[in-house]
Amino acid sequence: MCGIAGIYSFGGKELDSKIKSAVDALYSRGPDSNGFFVRDNVALGHTRLSIIDTSDAGSQPFFDASGNFVLVFNGEFYNHNDFREELIADGVKFQSKSDTEVLLYLLIKYGSKAIEKLNGCFAFAFYDINKKECLVLRDRMGINPVVVYSDSEKIMFASEMKALIAMGIPRKIDNEALATYFQLNYIPTNQGIFENTRKLCPGTFLRITPSGVEEHTYYKIPNRREVQIDDDYETAKKRLRELLSASVQRRLIADVPLGCFLSGGIDSSIVTGLASQFTQKLNTFSVGFSDNKYFDETDCAEIIAKRFNTNHTAFKISSKDLLDNISHTLDYIDEPFADSSALAVDILSKLTRSKVTVALSGDGADELFSGYNKHSAHLRVMNAGIKEKAVAAFAPLWKIMPKSRNSKISNTFRQLDRFASGYNLSDAERYWRWASIGDGDYVSRLLKPKYDEAKLDERKSLYLDSSFADMNDVLYADMHLVLQGDMLTKVDLMSMANSLEVRVPFLDHTVVDYVSCLPSSYKIDAHSRKKILRETFADFFPAELLNRRKHGFEVPLLKWFNNELYDLIENDLLSKKFVDEQGIFNYVEIADLKNRLHSTNVGDATAKVWALVVFQWWWKKWNL
Repeated sequence: MCGIAGIYSFGGKELDSKIKSAVDALYSRGPDSNGFFVRDNVALGHTRLSIIDTSDAGSQPFFDASGNFVLVFNGEFYNHNDFREELIADGVKFQSKSDTEVLLYLLIKYGSKAIEKLNGCFAFAFYDINKKECLVLRDRMGINPVVVYSDSEKIMFASEMKALIAMGIPRKIDNEALATYFQLNYIPTNQGIFENTRKLCPGTFLRITPSGVEEHTYYKIPNRREVQIDDDYETAKKRLRELLSASVQRRLIADVPLGCFLSGGIDSSIVTGLASQFTQKLNTFSVGFSDNKYFDETDCAEIIAKRFNTNHTAFKISSKDLLDNISHTLDYIDEPFADSSALAVDILSKLTRSKVTVALSGDGADELFSGYNKHSAHLRVMNAGIKEKAVAAFAPLWKIMPKSRNSKISNTFRQLDRFASGYNLSDAERYWRWASIGDGDYVSRLLKPKYDEAKLDERKSLYLDSSFADMNDVLYADMHLVLQGDMLTKVDLMSMANSLEVRVPFLDHTVVDYVSCLPSSYKIDAHSRKKILRETFADFFPAELLNRRKHGFEVPLLKWFNNELYDLIENDLLSKKFVDEQGIFNYVEIADLKNRLHSTNVGDATAKVWALVVFQWWWKKWNL
């Protein structure tokens, strides 16, 4: 990956210092080189992490031979070599082996229609100097970020919010985004923490001219309600294997050291198994907790590594290592983001970067194939029987039982309470509730600033326009809300904080287009999640690993809050004095959350306190 930034002014000048400040803010996304283009009312900047053609010939901004077109590009165009001969036949004389140069000439030849030819992850700005027209685009799945600020005088865009801040955008909190953050623990794609900011939606591009800004959609994830693929199950398994194998092979193109994350779960193991078919002695990396064997899956990862004869490295870290790295994680976050597993992804990325520059991951499979506990819960509500109705009927009991993630029994009560709380809601509201950490009542108690409920509902509607009559509707919503807003954001932030490029084979659009339109029964039933994925690649796994429950990363937040981070919370970030002076939160609600941390009924207080800690750290860092 790299970093891009740009300004298109409809009147003002003085762009040089702004674009240079933006690029400086994106240094870790591209530590190898940087460059700028400034002419009249347009400025473009780029900071480079060299992956394909690491020579100076691949540096950006990239100009065509005439000097009339310029491109800044972040990401990878995996099938770029498919078009090189075509362009040579047109008379193009390439100066590099980079995918950027191929993309530049495709855009010159086809305009925005060139986008349909691309397979990859990308964000770019393409400027036609003579027409004064700029295209700003984000890839189909939202793997590569683009944040945007606009007002009547200009539009500014960049790979990260910190670059917009460096360019001097007004930093007034968007109250609806704030309310959404404290429900979800992140801010979805169609919003930004500051007024007049947002993330460009995946599959869209902006066309900016002196006349103004147009937004166009060039791709939508297909929905089975509109496009149905009715291949029989065995045919679907065969086709899935072909598509995913081709996707992995495409993502092995690099002129720098490359490897795979290997957690021991089925997703990363499948990616590893496929990649090993095309690469001898593939580098693989896992991280395990030296002081918590329950969450240490390095043994499973090593079994897979031996199975595919990879060059495996198992990093052993302790809870203290995670704790010591907190400031690095929180300092990089430029918009409140409280998925605590970002702490583990940050340290894994840092360790992996010491060995390779590119890593393949299994991200996207849970949303695409139905991998979460909540998916099983949704299915059970859709097919409710006596057990499900009984759980819902005992809702008052679950409310008073001790709930936390710290023991098996208390976690069971937590899950029962969560199930019962969503059972009687409408399909759309149940989906939103189970995607959230806090509900609307909690947010209204917590926040002092007023927010517009109608505007909040309008923003939510982007993700809740489905009937949720089938599990495919739930997965479709997850692909837009959870995957784009949380999972891909986490991976991009933490990998780029360490100058590591992460590639996601499950999100090749050919794979997504096919799997999204298969019957949901191929993905989940009463007995199995990710059914077709497990069965398609059953030959990759020893029997003891195929159906084991994945533990994942568990960050010991509660322990830290009551010990190592106690002073930071009690006397600094969440102290009554600071909270009252700040004027954003009702301290009574915060005090209740802090008290619950010391009780037997912690519930969701840990996640809510972490969201507050992240926000307060962010608030102080940016001097708001």
